[in-house]
Amino acid sequence: MANGKLQVANPKPHQRLEVWQQAMLLVKETYSATAGFPKEEMFGLVSQMRRAAVSIPSNIAEGAAREGDKEYLHFLSIARGSLSELDTQVHIAAMLGYMAADHQLNDLVDRVGRLLGGFSKKLKTDVTKP
Repeated sequence: MANGKLQVANPKPHQRLEVWQQAMLLVKETYSATAGFPKEEMFGLVSQMRRAAVSIPSNIAEGAAREGDKEYLHFLSIARGSLSELDTQVHIAAMLGYMAADHQLNDLVDRVGRLLGGFSKKLKTDVTKP
């Protein structure tokens, strides 16, 4: 990883997307942050947070492999839903004292959200072009 970007040899098209790269960093940071949670949360909050985080770049990649922008938008919408789920879970973890309220995950969630929103907006514009 250099300059906050994921380095991939011979990247596939989705791997070139900044939104996918940042979502992958979000997965890494989620795993790191949840490693210190109490053992009793391993099959609860830890599992939920990790699953939601993994879903984000996975859906971006799956959408990129689809035939058209409408299908891609559908998968980006699913990724945004998973991001909202993770955002809520980060707040729950902070509320329970498992992480600081100002943990860097909050910034990454916001960054990925902005990137997903911008990318979705661009694809919507492309879909509506004659």
